[in-house]
Amino acid sequence: MAHDILVLNSGSSSLKFGVFTPDSGDEKAWLTGSAKGIGREDGSLSMRSSEGSIDVQQSHVMESQHDALQRMADALHEHLEEPLAAVGHRIVHGGPHLRTHALITDKVTQTLREAVQFAPLHLPQSLALLEQAQDIFKDVPHYACLDTAFHQTMPARATHLALPKHYADEGVVRYGFHGLSYESIVASLGDDLPERLVVAHLGSGASLCAIHNGRSIDTTMGLTPTGGIPMATRTGDLDPGVFVYLMRTGGMDADALEHLINKDSGLKGLSDSNDDMQSLLQRSDADAELAIDVFCTAVRKTIGAYAALMGGLDRVVFTGGIGEHAGAIRERICEGLDFLDIPFDVIETQEERQIARHCRTLLTESI
Repeated sequence: MAHDILVLNSGSSSLKFGVFTPDSGDEKAWLTGSAKGIGREDGSLSMRSSEGSIDVQQSHVMESQHDALQRMADALHEHLEEPLAAVGHRIVHGGPHLRTHALITDKVTQTLREAVQFAPLHLPQSLALLEQAQDIFKDVPHYACLDTAFHQTMPARATHLALPKHYADEGVVRYGFHGLSYESIVASLGDDLPERLVVAHLGSGASLCAIHNGRSIDTTMGLTPTGGIPMATRTGDLDPGVFVYLMRTGGMDADALEHLINKDSGLKGLSDSNDDMQSLLQRSDADAELAIDVFCTAVRKTIGAYAALMGGLDRVVFTGGIGEHAGAIRERICEGLDFLDIPFDVIETQEERQIARHCRTLLTESI
């Protein structure tokens, strides 16, 4: 009987994957890998087994996610000793009509297509990758694991926007994202899970979540993954008047605004560069300093707000690429938060393992 679950987690220029097997009541990644530099000349494919017997390092020019997935599948087929039991996909947004992890059927795929306007940066790519994966890995169930599902526990005061009620009825509400990452942190803490927890998932996309007794009660991202704190290229929350101003004075339409707020803003806009956080930290100019200061201040303010929301905090956890690896950023964020008198920790996010857990549960329920 097949036991292994393949997990696919796509990003804008990368594709992470893992093959998971049951182990002592949890999921063990016996094979992990990634395709990086998609669309660039420095593309690479790496794959390694947990015990080290498989170690693949290849340089490739991968023009697209489609190309990256095919190369990954070719390498994977050389090392899989038995058929897969399932394939799990990270899906950023299921829209208003898909709020729980689910077996991917024609109906589910259509629901995702209808939700593209809620995550135009992510869903078209995810749908294309999903269809290709179904073609490559035939005759096994594929599951959609949603970044929004964890936030279904948020109360109405956290989900509803101050708009006429009929917009909420149409699905214009705050959904929240990075849910698979937040779930993985809750699982990692286990018996040490505190009552009042804030998790800061800081990477190219960044958000924070207030977690009370293991349940999401508030988070920074909203209707789309553009909201909340400033990110690598995304604005985060803006005064709505900014959009009115840009439309009236600059003649910007919806497509131009979407490009501006998702691809030309955030740290990129503030620093006038494409530098990532590590590169910004190495600079000494005013633009880089401003970008870092805006980012750290936004995170610090949110931690303080969530402390007020929950009547205090017991723990703050940093995760994500910046959260885990940029110690200088963590220090800047924590400046002035000594009054909380709580531990600030770093825990590696394990989104792929969390997806495997959900897939295993759905597989078991279908038997």
